Amino acid sequence: MVLYHVGFDIIKNPDIHYGRKNADFGQGFYLTDDKEFSYRWAKERSGSDTIINEYELDTTGLNILSFERGSDWFDYIYDNRNHKADKISADVIIGPIANDIIYDVMGITTSGILPKEDAKKLLMIGDEYKQIVIKTEKAVSQLKWITSDVITPAHLKVYHEQMIKEEQEFQTLFANTMESLD
Repeated sequence: MVLYHVGFDIIKNPDIHYGRKNADFGQGFYLTDDKEFSYRWAKERSGSDTIINEYELDTTGLNILSFERGSDWFDYIYDNRNHKADKISADVIIGPIANDIIYDVMGITTSGILPKEDAKKLLMIGDEYKQIVIKTEKAVSQLKWITSDVITPAHLKVYHEQMIKEEQEFQTLFANTMESLD
């Protein structure tokens, strides 16, 4: 499985203990198998290059859990975003990325303003992109760094414009879905 991670460093030896514990699939090393999407996910930082790292994952003998958008996926993300203990034991978790408005959705859900079922409906809309999360040292040992490339600012600009357009389309869809919940 060929995978990509974008950031500001060449990462030959990923650390699954770095990063937020309350991310979609809990703490781990997040990647995607969609190189094109990884470019759109890339950010800029003053004084730093934006780097895309490419890896190959040997899945032999790994316990892999795959989610589709649905209740199990939503419940797992909901628990992780609310700092609950990770109840899933898998080497690798694969599934859709929750859209970026999840903080707002989860915030208004946990405050009692929006019922959990409505939040789930909101997180089912929009384009679906896949994330692959390396959760264990066993999986890290089977992840081989292949190469890294610098993403130029000009290249980033093109992809950021695509993301802006997608975000505008999503905001319209989100607003329409919110209206239908009333």
